[in-house]
Parts: sequence; structure tokens; C-alpha cells
Amino acid sequence: MDYRAVRRALHQIPEIGFEEVETQAFLLDQIRRMPQERIQIKKWKTGLLVRVEGTNPSRTIGFRTDIDALPVRENTGYPFQSQHEGKMHACGHDFHMTIALGALEQIAQNPIKDHVLFIFQPAEEGPGGAVPMMASGAFQEWKPDFIFALHVSPEFPAGTVAVREGILFANTSELFIDFYGKGGHAAYPHLTYDTLVAACHFVVGIQSIVARRVSPLNSAVLTIGKMSGGTKQNIIAEHARVEGTIRTLDQETMALIKDDIERQVKATEIAYHCRSRIDYGANYYQVYNHKKYEQPFVDFCARKAFPYIICDAAMTGEDFGYFLKEIPGFMFWLGVGKTAGLHSSDFKPDESALEQGVRVVSSFIEEGI
Repeated sequence: MDYRAVRRALHQIPEIGFEEVETQAFLLDQIRRMPQERIQIKKWKTGLLVRVEGTNPSRTIGFRTDIDALPVRENTGYPFQSQHEGKMHACGHDFHMTIALGALEQIAQNPIKDHVLFIFQPAEEGPGGAVPMMASGAFQEWKPDFIFALHVSPEFPAGTVAVREGILFANTSELFIDFYGKGGHAAYPHLTYDTLVAACHFVVGIQSIVARRVSPLNSAVLTIGKMSGGTKQNIIAEHARVEGTIRTLDQETMALIKDDIERQVKATEIAYHCRSRIDYGANYYQVYNHKKYEQPFVDFCARKAFPYIICDAAMTGEDFGYFLKEIPGFMFWLGVGKTAGLHSSDFKPDESALEQGVRVVSSFIEEGI
């Protein structure tokens, strides 16, 4: 398999969550070119479950990849850039899929003792594909006994593995709040309830939550990234909306922040005579690496002379955390060299990491850890 050609083909057909129809068809075409004697395939929505039957199985090893893209307009200048306007593989899922296909090809050609389940999961970026996929009959029938995954990172040199025991990625929650008041003419503000003023005071007020309510020994992020409201410069807004994200390294802090947000929303309603609605959107559970599998992986990297480091936890979110909540395993970063950050329109990972990613994943599976 030509990993770069596969990655470039996938890069040109990005699709957002639960719309990965062309992606699924491409993956199936690649898989059907591999030895079929031990391969079994089940479709789930726009995703796939692909099992390579073991020669004398006593368990199932799982490897998960995500397959969706982001609603980002590409600005890489690639000759193979996105053919889907306003969509881009800006988080490296084209890399993830290519590495999964490469490892699947290796295992299909050289089956091991145990079953190996390759999980091509849709909608990681939203609205969240892990939970419904895990609940499906197809997944439950082939449910792995242990599972692992990777995510590319521009923070590390190309081909370098970065991993840690315990928390790797944060608990995350989206945040959408609508304020509803009474609009009217700008010359008669006393006859209105201005939701833009209410929303502005709310945004300023919640800045004290992390600073004064969260223990300085705990990590948390509360960011409002978008604010909108009103229709014209001389009309007082009857509706305003704020959008943001919450990220914590423990569930207790997440609950505390949400409780304080709700208190401040109620205070804003009273102070500014408005109504409100809170929507927490997609919530992702922390990625927690189990020592029973993470430590053998570190030992494996050292033994195989794969470059690796023990990294810090990150405030990124990943719905692979839901897999690890039910199934022991781990996730690791795979460095792709210095480039723009994840989710950037000019994210250009180093393709030399593809072959290294396939080597790490396939040889770790082959060792039967």
C-alpha cells in the first residue's frame, strides 16, 4: 500500500460527522484489496467494524480510528487539497485512517493468534460517534478485550510517540447559551430588555469561575469563543447567543463549573430581565490510559527503539475516552513535526510519520501484548 497516496486521496474527500459516505466507500475499496480469508466486515452507519480472525483466538485486540473531518475552509496550498468546499481534514483523521489501513493490511497478510478488530468510527468531532457505536449490536458482538488508538500532534517530531499513564486528554463540554429579552428602538432603551448587554455582563462574570471557584491545584479551561446578537445598529437586540467550551482534568471540576455557570445565568436573568436556555452540546469523557497496557507499550517502544517520550496531559478532547471508560487500554500521540496547530486551515503534517505509525501499531499488535 502506498501510504502517502492513500492519505492524499482521503484528504481530498473530507466529510463531517455521520456524512462520511464517500469516505466509507473508499475505505471499503481499500480493504477489499487485502487478503480476504480472515477478514469480516460490518457496516455501522457511515463507519466500519473490520475483524481479522485469529489463528487460535482467546481474546480480541481493538484498534480505533476516527474518520470524520471539520467544517474548515482549507488553506494549505496542497495540490491534493479538499474537493469538498468548506470541509477539511484539519485534525489529521486522514492520517489516522491511513495508519489503520496500513496496520490492517499487515495483520491481514500475517494474522496473529488473537482476533483483531479495527474500528473506523464516524463523528468524533461531533456530535459524537463513540457512544452510539459502542451500544450497537455489531460492536457488542465483536467487543474487544483491550483497545488502543493514536492521535497525531504537531507538538512532537515526526514519528515520535508521546504517551503517559492516567489522564492524557481532558473532559470536555461544549457550551451554548441563548438569552431572550425584549427588542426595540435604540432611542427608547427603557422600553426594552437588552440581551447584548446581558450577554456581555455574563461573559465578564464567568471569568471568575476558574480564577476563584476552581482549586489552583486542578486544571480547567472555560472559554467563550463566539458571541452574536442583534440585527441592526439602531435596534436593541431581543436575542443574544454565546458559544464556548469547558475543559477539565476531572469530572468533579466539570460539575462544579457547570453548576456555577447555571448560577450566573440565573443571576443574569434576574438582573437583566431576560430568559435563557443552556445547551451543553457534545460532552466527551476524559481519555484515561490504563497502566496495565500503557506501561507495556512504553516498554515495547524502548525495546523496538521507536523514539518516545512521556508527555504531559493535554486539554484536548476525544470521544475515545468513552471506549476507555468501558474497555481497558490507552491512547498515544504520534508526532507529525512542526506545522500549524490541530483544527487550523493550514495544518500540514509531515507524511514521513505515516510509515512509522503503521510500524508502531502493527508491530505492537503482532507482539500480542
